[in-house]
Amino acid sequence: MMISCLSQSLPIPSHFQSSSVGEVWRVLYAPRSMEAKSWAKQYEISPAASDRTRICLLAIDVQNTFCIPEFELFVGGRSRRGAIDDNIRLCEFIYRNLGTISEIVATMDTHTAAQIFHPVFWVDQSGEHPLPMTLISCEDVASGRWQVNRAIASQLFPADPQKLQNYACHYVTQLTQNGKYPLTIWPYHSMLGGIGHALVSAFEEACFFHSIARHTPTVFELKGGNPLTENYSVLRPEVMFDGEGKTIEPKNAALIDRLLNFDRLLIAGQAKSHCVAWTIADLLTEIQARDPQLAQKVYLLEDCTSPVVVPGVVDYTDAANEAFDRFAAAGMKVVKSTDIF
Repeated sequence: MMISCLSQSLPIPSHFQSSSVGEVWRVLYAPRSMEAKSWAKQYEISPAASDRTRICLLAIDVQNTFCIPEFELFVGGRSRRGAIDDNIRLCEFIYRNLGTISEIVATMDTHTAAQIFHPVFWVDQSGEHPLPMTLISCEDVASGRWQVNRAIASQLFPADPQKLQNYACHYVTQLTQNGKYPLTIWPYHSMLGGIGHALVSAFEEACFFHSIARHTPTVFELKGGNPLTENYSVLRPEVMFDGEGKTIEPKNAALIDRLLNFDRLLIAGQAKSHCVAWTIADLLTEIQARDPQLAQKVYLLEDCTSPVVVPGVVDYTDAANEAFDRFAAAGMKVVKSTDIF
């Protein structure tokens, strides 16, 4: 699908090296700032505030933990190079469309160790923690096969540690009732303050270059810090209410409004089967509640996202593709990064 051209496609600056996208390195802000100013002057790129058609790029969790092969949750897809190739295309997309992207919103998965989807949160009857990629069901919690770690429970609910066990049973039940993925125990990842939490260097550089050339800051949205819920979507947690009906974590109403206020919204990032899919699904729910026609302003950069695939363990490729088919049926446009915006 070709999209109507809003401005001439720009060349890619010489500092961008596709061979280094899968590596971690320090962005040289001072020289990049000078280059961005010269680039804007050379190609007559105006400040984003003057854009008549306002376009937002929502880049979901383009972080080392998901995008660099030696890190914890590298999203390789079936090709086993997924996130690397996705980010090459994403960075090139940003540079080519530097003059038309009004704002970049970068979400960042943000965790600490003692969260409901990390091993230390749970123990079996021998006191052992679950291995990464363990799925915990309602039956597992009800039977006592997996119990919350009482050492953690006494910190989260010091007055009544048993309350956390009751909550855990409620939580996994709600996931099933809400049609969500079963509770997955993930490797420790996106740890706040760690290298894995940082944006991929090449993507960070592209965002910085954009912010200087277009005189507009990159917007950062942290998600996933609540220890009592998963947060695949940046727009709302997997479970919003506890067993008493109290809010665990509210939906991100301010970000929803911000995104839907743009004339066009482009979405990319990792992983297609999880954080990308659930974010889009939650956005679609909001759109359908407000005005289904709003779906037509959403463009999904399908070649800038890959599904979770752990060979011999799980493969979410089909689930991710089915989700994108639903989004397209609802009016969103599934496109390639090489299409002209």
